[in-house]
Amino acid sequence: QLHLVESGGGLVQSGGSLRLSCTASGKSLDYYAIGWFRQAPGKGREGVSCLSNKDGSLYYADSVKGRFTISSDNAKNTVYLYMNNLKPDDTANYYCAANWVSTAQRLCNMMGNYDYLGQGTQVTVSS
Repeated sequence: QLHLVESGGGLVQSGGSLRLSCTASGKSLDYYAIGWFRQAPGKGREGVSCLSNKDGSLYYADSVKGRFTISSDNAKNTVYLYMNNLKPDDTANYYCAANWVSTAQRLCNMMGNYDYLGQGTQVTVSS
């Protein structure tokens, strides 16, 4: 069983930066695709950014391209989301999810039925 725990959320002013962490325990993230999703009140879930440890693919939603960067530290079994130039529209609860042997884009296009899903961390961007 893979257990995912997110951290790093908080309150930041518009234009600021945050780093989110998704730390996995129970299994190695090798051969998994891992991604970050967000959901704001009254809005649907959005696949923000994903990466695949299986094929090395990366995916970014158009809304975050050029501002967010996803990376993994396999030694720490952790995936990071570096968020720069944050905007009020980025305010949401951010979740990480993992799927076995998936491409990054395929995972980010999924709106549910993940193999594993964390509890989320809140990001609030003030204007």
